[in-house]
Amino acid sequence: MSTGVIIALIVIVAVVVAVLAALTVRARGAHGGGGLKRRFGPEYDRAVARHDGDVQAAERELAALVERHGGLRERPLEPAERERYEARWTATQEHFVDSPREAVAEADRLVAELAGARGFPDGGQYEEQVAALSVHHARHVQGYRTVHRLVGANGKADGSSDAAAPGTEELRAALLEARALFEDLLAPARGELTAKKTETTTTTTARREDHGRHLPRAFQRHQPKEG
Repeated sequence: MSTGVIIALIVIVAVVVAVLAALTVRARGAHGGGGLKRRFGPEYDRAVARHDGDVQAAERELAALVERHGGLRERPLEPAERERYEARWTATQEHFVDSPREAVAEADRLVAELAGARGFPDGGQYEEQVAALSVHHARHVQGYRTVHRLVGANGKADGSSDAAAPGTEELRAALLEARALFEDLLAPARGELTAKKTETTTTTTARREDHGRHLPRAFQRHQPKEG
């Protein structure tokens, strides 16, 4: 075998090794610390805090969530179905003016129902539903946790309570926070948009913007002023 052939083989081997190394690094980035932090955002920080700063333990937990729920495909909503959910949320928010605690409980149930309709675990499996939502809607799932926690703090069926009942301002903030996840769940999933659905989404966005400008009075003072 000539020297030229040997050199060529060495070069080819070196290139193959370099490509394999790059692919390995990319795979680790997608499922390792950097990829997990990008995917989970605030959920990443919460996981680290839950594990008392143990980053590796937190990343093992998050990687397991991706393994368990990462393949979930969200079921599309029909336009009429989406409009019904929007109308129900509007009614819930208006109900807050007279009955804040009942409205927050309604919001908790409505988010659970909508998540189930999109293909997430049923609301009866709250922990599993939140786990799946944290994988696909990591930046807004905390709002759902908050309203669910406050509903529990409102009191049990026998009139007892494990904690002091939340005040109106806390309930208001929780409802607004939960709305972010609700709207995220209403939005079409990636790859779902056709020309018709794009038009529907544009209309829906316009309605939400208009709805934000016409919130019940109980919410208006908490909205940023324009200009």
